Amino acid sequence: MEREETVEQFRLRLLEVLEQSGLNRAAFAQRIGLDRSTLTQLLSPENQRLPRAETVVAIARQAQVSCDWLLGVSQDARPGAELVQAAMEIEAGAGSPLDARLQRWHAEAAGYKIRYVPTTLPDLLKTEAVIRYEVGEDGLVHDRQREHAEARLAYSRRPETEMEACCALQTVEAFARGEMIWRDLPVADRREQLVQMIELVDELYPTFRWFLYDGRRRFAAPMNVFGPKRATLYIGDMFFVFNATEQIRVLTRHFDDLIRAAVVQPTEVKGFLGDLLQDLDKGRKGRQAKA
Repeated sequence: MEREETVEQFRLRLLEVLEQSGLNRAAFAQRIGLDRSTLTQLLSPENQRLPRAETVVAIARQAQVSCDWLLGVSQDARPGAELVQAAMEIEAGAGSPLDARLQRWHAEAAGYKIRYVPTTLPDLLKTEAVIRYEVGEDGLVHDRQREHAEARLAYSRRPETEMEACCALQTVEAFARGEMIWRDLPVADRREQLVQMIELVDELYPTFRWFLYDGRRRFAAPMNVFGPKRATLYIGDMFFVFNATEQIRVLTRHFDDLIRAAVVQPTEVKGFLGDLLQDLDKGRKGRQAKA
């Protein structure tokens, strides 16, 4: 983390600690053994200096928070969290990228921007037919994924939420043409999915924004960034969960790079999907004419 960012994080969290204490600046400074002028300097937006280590410890002890949290290194404010919270955890037993744990992580990140790279199509846009096709015959898994997709859609409709998705435009094209994993998905189901995506990207914008990049030039593994709380990578049967601030920032910058490389912007996605729908209908009529 850059020094300036650390100073700013410390200032914001010191303000939070001060507000939660219910004390005025003079009383709070006295509690932690500081001059009021020193405390005022630490809280100033113009301040560019980090506090001394003993000052950080004194504030953390008074507020019952972790030093790492005060300095913006950790998202866990609990005392001693720097000793117990791993920077990265592996969550095994994830049979699907729509694992139930994602619902908990979404809830914990309420109010923050959520960004994700889906494994196929954005799950909140999927029809039930596509969900059922992708998960196979397991009814329990299907029900769980359908509920999660519905929960994400409901979440994205809340006025205070902000979500961004990014994936390769070739993935969407392959879906529309019935290629790759969708080669056995009936044309009618693919058409229904395209129609639903057109309706939802129009309805949800700008709360939900979908960017499409050129998969020949960029690659991204399925991932989620839950604001400043955590980030995850999905590798098929487990999540790599990143809790440290710097790790979350690295993955956030990776997502930002994908957005900058997008060749189809959110305002253009509806038209892009409409063109795919027209091509699908033309091909469908051509096959019917031949029959």
